[in-house]
Amino acid sequence: MRLSADGRSPERGAAQPDPAGLVRTSGYLKLLALAAVLGVLVSAAAYGFLALVSELQSMTYTDLPKGLGFHGTPAWWPLPLLGVAGLLVGATVRYLPGNGGHEPTEGFAAAGPPRAGELPGVFLAALATLALGAVLGPEAPLIALGSGLAVLAVQRPGRNVAPQAVAVVGAVGSFAAVSALLGSPLLGAFLLMEASGLAGPLLGAVLVPGLLAAGIGSLVFLGLGSWTGLGTYSLALTDVPHADRPEVAEFGWALVIGIAAALLGAGIRWLALLLRARVERHRMPATVVLGLAVAGLAIAYSEATGKGATEVLYSGQNAMDPLLTGHAGYSVGALVLLVACKALAYCASLGAFRGGPIFPAMFVGAAGGMALSHLPGLPLTAAFAMGIGGMSVALLRLPMTSVLLATLLLGGAGLTVMPLVIVSVVVAYVLTLRLGPRGGGRTAPAGPAGGAATHGV
Repeated sequence: MRLSADGRSPERGAAQPDPAGLVRTSGYLKLLALAAVLGVLVSAAAYGFLALVSELQSMTYTDLPKGLGFHGTPAWWPLPLLGVAGLLVGATVRYLPGNGGHEPTEGFAAAGPPRAGELPGVFLAALATLALGAVLGPEAPLIALGSGLAVLAVQRPGRNVAPQAVAVVGAVGSFAAVSALLGSPLLGAFLLMEASGLAGPLLGAVLVPGLLAAGIGSLVFLGLGSWTGLGTYSLALTDVPHADRPEVAEFGWALVIGIAAALLGAGIRWLALLLRARVERHRMPATVVLGLAVAGLAIAYSEATGKGATEVLYSGQNAMDPLLTGHAGYSVGALVLLVACKALAYCASLGAFRGGPIFPAMFVGAAGGMALSHLPGLPLTAAFAMGIGGMSVALLRLPMTSVLLATLLLGGAGLTVMPLVIVSVVVAYVLTLRLGPRGGGRTAPAGPAGGAATHGV
């Protein structure tokens, strides 16, 4: 059976879409020009959002206690931060339109861009979550804000915009918003493509405007990072240990890590959904309580190991490089405790706060892989990469993206261990789907080629 661009069976004799003909039209050239303009505007807004989050993190966790006369940050300091975060996020979700944005327990799912009236709620919920220490990342809010701002830029009062145009413009905004966040515009584009389920002969024609916006957005991130001196806020590792070519025994470890990641991911998802059901019945007090629980886990880890509480707080995006660089300073017990505390804090944050699920999953997998690397026959770099890949697919259910997240991040060493990562990701993915409810796999509607959905999360 032949399928049309939107995944449906075409009627006999119906004209099939012609991607080459679409690209030759003047309207497509106008779309590319619009994508370039939106790439600049949306990526600049995304950079400003990330800079604001970073500044607030430093201000609330480091500068404020010093300003109040404390010598350093007190051990109990995360408690008021997360309590305030719970209050702000709970109030935003309850009282502002849009439910504060995407429910992070749902992973990545294709949805339309938020309406203009919902953007303030998405912004405020994400800002409180990310700046005050909850364990979620910026990628989902950026995707939602980017798609919403892009659509808002082209919609005017009294002007009707075709649903297909809205879908493509929303996708362009999403591409631009995460263009540099994951370390590569191509990786961000691949994440959005796999999450939205784009397919068919029009795939390339639809993706080209998004790729253009992502490439321009990445340049904007680099330019603003150099101009401001703040950096690009991209996921990056600076000192990756050398990796040798995989040996047969390491493929056995890939099976073990894949199974462990699927089991841990299933546990995190189950607990997060359980907490979410209770939070929805008592939104504000429950969100505050779970915020305090996140703070308590961070304090317990810090007091037990002498490490910083920030290793448990926040998304883990900025903590991953110090974790790998300073691997010699972590005992097996400290790593196991870090995985336990971070995973539980991740569950609480998924159930109550607003943000993206990618970076905490990667951090939990990285720390778990490092703990297992103390066992015989498992090199550090391979374990680190397999842990990231296995946990990413267990929480996101995006196998191709998970492989790329784990390998491109490590540069040349990541390409060396890619066969191991592929095995661990495939094992974790299959077992994750088998452990999930029957018929409950993640589905995505047709993308912009079908005129039904966008890349918005």
